[in-house]
Amino acid sequence: MTDKLENYRDGITPLPATYKLWPLYGAGLESLGKDGRPLEVPAPTYGPDELLIRHDACGLCFSDTKVIAQGQNHPRVFRDMQKEPVVLGHEVSMTIMGVGKNLAGNYQVGERLTLETDIVINGKTLAYGYWYQGGLSQYSVIGPEIYASDLGNNLIKVRTDKSYAEIALTEPWACVVAAYALKYRTGLKNGGITWIIGAGGAGPYTISSGFEAASHPARLLLTDVPAGFAAWLTERAARLGIEVSEVSRIEATPVEFVDDIVLLGANADLIEQASPHLGQFGVMAILAEKLLERKINVDVGRIHYHRWVYVGTTKSDVAAAYHDQPVRSNLKPGGRAWIVGAGGPMGRMHVQRAIEFNNPPSVIVCTDVSDMRLSELCEAFADQAKAKGIRFICLNPTKAAEYEAATGALRQSGYDDIIVLAPVPAAIADAGKYLAPGGVMNVFAGVARGTLATLDLSGAYLQGTRIIGHSASLMSDFELVLDKTNSGELSPNRSVAAIGSLSAARDGLKAVKEATLAGKVVIYPNIKELPLTTLGELKEKMPSVYDRLNSRGEWTKEAEEEFLRQMLP
Repeated sequence: MTDKLENYRDGITPLPATYKLWPLYGAGLESLGKDGRPLEVPAPTYGPDELLIRHDACGLCFSDTKVIAQGQNHPRVFRDMQKEPVVLGHEVSMTIMGVGKNLAGNYQVGERLTLETDIVINGKTLAYGYWYQGGLSQYSVIGPEIYASDLGNNLIKVRTDKSYAEIALTEPWACVVAAYALKYRTGLKNGGITWIIGAGGAGPYTISSGFEAASHPARLLLTDVPAGFAAWLTERAARLGIEVSEVSRIEATPVEFVDDIVLLGANADLIEQASPHLGQFGVMAILAEKLLERKINVDVGRIHYHRWVYVGTTKSDVAAAYHDQPVRSNLKPGGRAWIVGAGGPMGRMHVQRAIEFNNPPSVIVCTDVSDMRLSELCEAFADQAKAKGIRFICLNPTKAAEYEAATGALRQSGYDDIIVLAPVPAAIADAGKYLAPGGVMNVFAGVARGTLATLDLSGAYLQGTRIIGHSASLMSDFELVLDKTNSGELSPNRSVAAIGSLSAARDGLKAVKEATLAGKVVIYPNIKELPLTTLGELKEKMPSVYDRLNSRGEWTKEAEEEFLRQMLP
């Protein structure tokens, strides 16, 4: 006999007359839903060019708590929330429940989907769970703006033999994977705006590549450039049809943003004054041989969100600053890695990736100020790291003596990779002190644009160090995560810490905000009432589900199946 789980999977369960969702009307958890509960509204209808989808699982994210904290002031909220509330939830697993007649040849009832969250319409990003109704609802309707966006089809068909939870967690995993696949330019932007600033460097300067007929900027700004180099640039620009402007001082630049800033010499004040003029994906190249006179106040928020990067060289060739040591984003094989804030949900993903993917570091240091999180992290990954020959260290940096004894030598030699998940400028500044030559610090934490951290940028040209950042992901990152999930190389289920029904989302978001759980909260919107429940609590509450966790007490497809058999209405 066909059981209710099979019917549910096939999308042949009857559609209700009403469904539930969590609307957010403004800032604060008190603005979520009505009287602390989700709302019940009429079932959605769909047209000939639309899909009716059911949300099967939704992961809760720290990004969701930012929308709750900021409300109408959040940069991704583009409407009056009182009149058109936001329904959060961008980490989703979905099943098609209805197919519009014009889509019948492309989709069918029962197919499972996830989606690339950032949906670009006419050049503007209108994200799922921010603009479009997200996963904290039982049902929704998807139209051509999602399956035929500027970027193509944001929908991704997924295999039916994977758990709903691991498919929902494809999105955060895609963000983690993307952090190690970032690409940066290896020369001046072709067709862009380059600004060259004299800063007392001796020269003589040249540009060996990126300033010829095949590739060159469209516009050139010059400020205090040594006379000989300025004459060479001006003459070459005239032959290439490049517009040249003399800029008398930093604040007199005729454009708001530029693609490349080239600093001829080491001058901390000029770096700070010029940096705000870098545009999206901007590069500052520093050509110098001496140390900067002081550390720099660096906008790490724009390193994270705008992908700024500082490169450099001790040579007098501008091109060398870009291509002699290209920016590395992947972890150094056999290197020393330090994950700052490793105990949280995203930190655990970075740790898991570092261990499970090919060519791991030889040393992984994980720090967190929560002993509970560290203990769970070590318990989850220590044996796996040991089996791969990785020296695995978990430490609370507030325990100074223990921390110094275990990491003193490592910090002295420096780390090849530092991944910062703590959105704290002081933590970012402190971590930056311990980069090894050629080392990379990835500011993964979502610090706000305009957030300054004091960093020594002398390493960018004297030691080839790089400070990079990352936000969001691409369709290719989703596909990579799904490929690795399908092959068994990656298990997103390991990230699950607690589960609950739709009504538990409020408590789940509170737990995310207060960092009381080491892993992810996954909401199942279409099950019977279940309060937020940790996997450990299942031993008493649902022993048959608990028995189907793996030997490490982690969520599995088998546990989810048993859970749904008990909890589907």
